[in-house]
Amino acid sequence: MGRSLTSERRERLALMLVASTSVTFTIAAVSDALAVRRARRRASGPPEPSEQPARRPVDRRTPVAC
Repeated sequence: MGRSLTSERRERLALMLVASTSVTFTIAAVSDALAVRRARRRASGPPEPSEQPARRPVDRRTPVAC
């Protein structure tokens, strides 16, 4: 009924707390790095093709009468 934490249980609890905290921070750091890489790649990627057909250059010179 009146169980107390023994030194062995305290050590295990501390070890599990440190391990779970380390795993959590590692996963968060990796996912943040991947998100930043994806955002940079998307920002510097090739431009999307326009939906309008390419226009030919218009010749704006005045015609010369012969």
